[in-house]
Amino acid sequence: MKIKKGMWVVVADGARGLVLINEGDALEPALKVVRVYEQDNPKTSEQGRDRPARSFQSFSDSRSAVATPDLHRRAEDRFVDQIVADLAKDASAGLFEELVIVAPPVALGEMRKAAQGPLAKKIVATLDKDLTAHTVPDITAAVAKALEG
Repeated sequence: MKIKKGMWVVVADGARGLVLINEGDALEPALKVVRVYEQDNPKTSEQGRDRPARSFQSFSDSRSAVATPDLHRRAEDRFVDQIVADLAKDASAGLFEELVIVAPPVALGEMRKAAQGPLAKKIVATLDKDLTAHTVPDITAAVAKALEG
């Protein structure tokens, strides 16, 4: 598979995201930025309680820790869900026909779960890679190589 002209490529993780379009052709792809996403997401201990709450048994003196939510992970999941929601609107508006998603495993799983209806039908490939810190030319080369192999 090649990166066709007009194909969209999404590169995302839990804190950054890029939506790119191929303005070149399949032989010489030229990805250009359509949209950029960023979020400041400090670790859970900086967002809420750093120690788990305690619960007391009503029938004895024993205590146990209550599982605390991972606020950092929740924020990452909401961030990825927002990217997918925007892509779903773009898909419904007919802005693209084919989409490649590039994300690390956790974000990729969340994106697959959130992609429904018309958007899910337009996903032609998913790549388990974290390329959000790379330059656009590096992303272009990595995606082209991964799709060819």
